[in-house]
Amino acid sequence: MLPVASGGHGWGLAIFPLLAGLIALAFGVVLAGRNRRRRRPHELAWVAALLMYSVASLAMFAGVLAGWTPDRFRLYWLLGAVLNVPYLFAGEAYLLIRRRPWAHALMVALVGLSAFAARQVWSASLHLGELGRALPLGKDVFGDGSTPYRLAQYYSLPAYFLLLGGLVWSASQMRGRPELKDRTAGTFAIAGGATIVAVGSGIGAAFHVVPLFSVSLAAGIGVMFWGFLRAARPLSLPAAVPSDP
Repeated sequence: MLPVASGGHGWGLAIFPLLAGLIALAFGVVLAGRNRRRRRPHELAWVAALLMYSVASLAMFAGVLAGWTPDRFRLYWLLGAVLNVPYLFAGEAYLLIRRRPWAHALMVALVGLSAFAARQVWSASLHLGELGRALPLGKDVFGDGSTPYRLAQYYSLPAYFLLLGGLVWSASQMRGRPELKDRTAGTFAIAGGATIVAVGSGIGAAFHVVPLFSVSLAAGIGVMFWGFLRAARPLSLPAAVPSDP
């Protein structure tokens, strides 16, 4: 049995990560069901992101409620802090990159980077004494400057800004093209939901305010899922104007 560094911190702090995990799981199932009828690469990337979000949130729920173990923290860190945002961006890339082979190449590279990150996070040594907190920090558990801690910065920060860059590009492309309004609105919502999580979790983790961290998880995933559905709507092509006889 893996060691548990703490006896847990109660349902009051754990309920929101549980809700976030269940919401993300339900949303992932919905998107996966849509893809059984018609394969959409961008939705498959978002299904992966949602499932990662769900597992990371449920790992946090278990850690806060019953105490953090090494495996719970590794799951939470790898799937939540490191890989989740890159897969959100990969889904957006499939929508925005016109040449599909380039988007496929990006996904292949991301899968390779994911395998590297998994190996680094799972093989790293931990400072077990830090797992006694309700919300341990990566820099404390892995060590400030360690590879697993830096991976969250190397992976998630560039992907987040690329996500925002895609939003700006999408908005610029919408000018004079009303058929892209759903795609643009959905991209706004995905970036907005990711921002809610990033800001809430960043402030919550820095000041050990677990309720803020937890609420941002549930609120952010709700906004993102609305964006997934809106961006995935078929393009509404304008009706042709009949020519004069």
